[in-house]
Order: sequence, then structure tokens, then C-alpha cells
Amino acid sequence: MASLLSRTVLSVRSPFYSNGVRCVSTSSVYYAGTTTKSKKTLSRPGVRNVVLVEGVRTPFLLSGTTYKNLMPHDLARTALQGLLKRTGLPKDAVDYITYGTVIQEVKTSNVAREAALGAGISDRVPAHTVTQACISSNQAITTGIGLIASGQCDTIIAGGVEFMSDVPIRHSRKMRKLMLAMNKAKTVPARMQLIFQMLTPSALTPELPAVAEFSTNETMGHSGDRLAAAFKISRQEQDEYALRSHTLADAASKKGLLRDRLTYKVPGVAEPVDNDNGIRPSSMEQLAKLKPAFIKPHGTITAANASFLTDGASACLIMSEEKALAMGFKPLAYLRNFIYVAQDPKDQLLLGPAYATPQILEKSGLALSDISVFEYHEAFAGQILANMKALDSDWFCTNMMKRSGKFGAPPLDKLNLWGGSLSLGHPFGATGVRLVTTAANRLHNEDGQFALVAACAAGGLGHAIIVERYSS
Repeated sequence: MASLLSRTVLSVRSPFYSNGVRCVSTSSVYYAGTTTKSKKTLSRPGVRNVVLVEGVRTPFLLSGTTYKNLMPHDLARTALQGLLKRTGLPKDAVDYITYGTVIQEVKTSNVAREAALGAGISDRVPAHTVTQACISSNQAITTGIGLIASGQCDTIIAGGVEFMSDVPIRHSRKMRKLMLAMNKAKTVPARMQLIFQMLTPSALTPELPAVAEFSTNETMGHSGDRLAAAFKISRQEQDEYALRSHTLADAASKKGLLRDRLTYKVPGVAEPVDNDNGIRPSSMEQLAKLKPAFIKPHGTITAANASFLTDGASACLIMSEEKALAMGFKPLAYLRNFIYVAQDPKDQLLLGPAYATPQILEKSGLALSDISVFEYHEAFAGQILANMKALDSDWFCTNMMKRSGKFGAPPLDKLNLWGGSLSLGHPFGATGVRLVTTAANRLHNEDGQFALVAACAAGGLGHAIIVERYSS
């Protein structure tokens, strides 16, 4: 198969396309000039409209690089400050702040509150932190939507942060028990006995954060490898998709399309950070040299076609429409219906988008053809392609999703046209806001009306939300 980006016309010969081949002209990669705006609207009488005013993020960086001496609340604070500066929102005009994160820093377990205080936001503004694996900031957004739709709040900041450069590494459970027992030991012999027990290898071995699913004891990479094999997705197809992601992200960055990205002056670093450092356009020849990362030697997931450990933070301003207009804002988009799904974490861990896509469209009264922009989280290239195949499979949709037949896959010429998590990076708790903000910005850039954002998450979870372009 020819590389996805080796010709003026991009061809994708994959089973998830009904005709076997879909062609995309390079002119439509950055501007979908053929997009037909839907005539529908999801506004409903008596229901408060919730709008996205703006979204920002720090540059997403490989863990262990420029951000390595910071802490999670530093990144989150920077995103909050960047959002306030860009929008001009008064610091005392915020009603509530909600943030997502996955691996918590024990010193700042409610990182939303610590970041808000650090950003100079009024100490009267409540804040809480949520965790839902890779859809944590999606949950932060929808929590804010609920607060606004119910009339509890008008102005919410939702965001997310992840800091993989310094994860909590605990003493072993045996050591922790011995330390607690030491506090209660009253005699020198009793304390000495505990000290001797502490010096054993089993006590001294640290406890690293879990990388395997608790319920299945399988890493996400291993599960992704099995998923790709189950859907017969080749190593070449995965490498081609990864190359596409990096090439599109590189082009979007150079064209200035990634307007959500802030410039960050990191303390102690001479040059300001204004780019994502994981974007690395390569070639199929270079990608083919990489060895399997999880199932060895026959696996198909490598370091290049998987998302990488990333540090970063994001924040977005969501408001009731009436409040936004009263304050003089022109919103980017309406935030419409959303859904959360769950499926078998053993064999369908990463298929959340496949399950969520039909449900959210049917809930909204929309068809695939009504959607101008698709933004799907890219955990692995194989995961994206497996979801596409699942949606376009009669067998899967009938037997696993209990539908009458295949639903159909999103067209590739509308999917992740500014890159995705494979290339931009995936700070677990922050990606959801990036997806929603990118979807809104793409709608304006591509003259579309509806966008669909979808993501998978650990535990066999998934999420989807409909974003509708705002027009006065």
C-alpha cells in the first residue's frame, strides 16, 4: 500500500471503507471546501444553551523534557492564566472551576483549587478535580455543562492537567505498614525489630504507579496490540496512520492553525516554549525500522504508532449563552448532547468511540453526513483504525452493538485534520479540552456546522459530545 502522504491524492485502502478506496485531495486536508453545512439545529425551547467561549493549552511536551522541574499545578495555573488573559475575563467573574487529572500529585490532590489560587482567581470560587482516565477533562467539561444547564452557574472554567515527568512512587505496602507500626512502638527492642524488617528487599522495593488495568492486569498497549490483531490491522496501516497524524500536525502548526496553544515562559529556561515537541514527521522507511513495544516479537504497536507520555495542561471557558453575550463575548460553539459509554475492558478496552458514535448521533437526531468535523482521540493508530472497522462492520454492529447492521465509519477526510494525540501528545487529563477546542476551531476554519468529539479511556470507557458552530 502506498504511503498515505506520498502522493498528491491520498488513498486509504482499508476494509472499513465500503468501496475499498477513499481519496482525499490535499486541498481539503486543511480546508474542507466541499463541506455542506447541515440545516439542522440542536437548540431546544426552554433549554439553556451552553457555549464554548475559548479554549487554550500549554504546549504539549514529551515527559522528561522542558517541563521536568515543574509541578502539575504550575502547568494548570499557566493554562488558567492564559485563558484569563486571552478572554479578558475578570478573575472574580468565575462561578466554578473543574479540572481533570489521572495520576495525582499527593501534595496537590485537588489540583484545580491549587492552580486557581496560584492564578490569582478569587478564593471565593469553588474548584474540584475529577478523574476518569483519558476522558478526565471531558468529564470536567460535561460537569460544567450540567452546572450551567441546571441554572446553578453561568461561568465555568473546565480544564485538565497531566505531569508524567514526576509521578508518585510509593514505598512498598510492607514498608508503609512498618512505618505506621513504628509510630506505635514504645520500646527500643520493638523499634529495632521493625527497622530490621524494613531493611529486607521486599520492604525496600518501591511501588510504581500501575500501568496495567486493575481489572484485567493487562497494559493498554498489550490490549491495543490484541485489538489491532483482532481487526486484522497491519503494521503498515498503523504506521501510515501515524505518519498522517504527524504530517498533518506539522502542517497545521506551521500554518498557525493551532491557535489554542499558548506561549509558556518556563522558569529557568532561556527560550519561551511555543511548540509541541512530539511532532516528528518521518517516513515509512524510518517507521518500519522500529521494533514492537508491547507484544514481542510479533506485535504491531511501536513507539511511533502509539501516543507518548506527555506533560501539559488545558483550560476552556464555558458559559450560558445569555451570560456570554451580556459580557460581550462571541462564543466559538455550542456544547450540545454528550454521552458516556462502557464496555468489556478485556477485549473492547479501546472501542469507546465505536459504541459512543451511533448513540450520540441518534440522541441528537443527526446522521454521519451531518457532521463536518470529527475529532477522535488517538491512543494508538491501531485503536483508531479498529474503531473505524468496528463501525463499518455488519458483524460487529449486529453481534456486539445489537444494531440491525453496520453504522458506517467517519470519512477520513474529516477526521483529525490538524493532527491528534499520536503527534501532538496526550497528557491524560488534558486531552479532552484540546479535542473540543480543536473541533470548534476547525468548524470555523472549514465552514462546518456540527463536530463530533469521541474518545476511549482506561476501564473500557468512552465518551462523545456534539459541538455546534456558533453563529450570531
